[in-house]
Amino acid sequence: MIEINLYGEEREFGYLSDSSEDRIVRMKKGQNYAGYSVGILHIDDVYYPLVPGNVVNAYTYDFPVKMKAVPNLDIPGLLSGDPGLGEPIGRAAEELEQEGIRAIAGACGFFGFFQKQVAEAVDVPVGMSSLVQAGWIKTTLKPGQRIGVLTADLASINDRLLESCSIEDPESLVIKDLRHGPHFSAILEGRGSFDNGEVRKEVTSAAVELVKENAGIGAILLECSDMPPYAACVQRAVGLPVFDFITMIRWLHYATTQRPYSGHI
Repeated sequence: MIEINLYGEEREFGYLSDSSEDRIVRMKKGQNYAGYSVGILHIDDVYYPLVPGNVVNAYTYDFPVKMKAVPNLDIPGLLSGDPGLGEPIGRAAEELEQEGIRAIAGACGFFGFFQKQVAEAVDVPVGMSSLVQAGWIKTTLKPGQRIGVLTADLASINDRLLESCSIEDPESLVIKDLRHGPHFSAILEGRGSFDNGEVRKEVTSAAVELVKENAGIGAILLECSDMPPYAACVQRAVGLPVFDFITMIRWLHYATTQRPYSGHI
């Protein structure tokens, strides 16, 4: 449904308070379904369990999300930030926008290589990587505190990725790699199965080690879209705010689905 805002532009921010409400409603051309706030771009071919809490498990959310695979996108290409992927990723984002999506997210921290490119291509809010939260997280901390980052592949985090995610102060990040964990590595290696309890232990232990080994960490940021299932365990273990893809996607959802308040005064 389209409404005309104060600037005379069409935006997908219409809201019906009651299905029997009398008003004219319009759908934009190319929008074949409605009611989705966030569209999530994901890798075309992965081979491991997508447990609840994973970005591409729909049961993770208490609101509808629209998933869209980027054709021929694989893990090695995304981890390297292959510039040739910019065009298909951008085209997939444009298709989500055309279909009425109000905000777009990625489903891997290394989609962040294309954050600025996708934001330029569409006219809706974009959060391609959980890392885009780093600047905001930093403003919530005490001066001098740093952000502890758990990543699926430290070797792929470089200046180009951080710059694309608008991280202006890389020194504010302390990063720990889980790529070589005996159980977590099953995800990147596509083994088709993993021991969920052991993966939880590896992620949680890595967070504890990060905090113990580095003084002044004020928050944890989970780069990987496969880590949110373990965010609650991480928080219990380290006693710090924990940010991940789901905090970002919920933020995008609530910002683009504001509803009028009602109740007693």
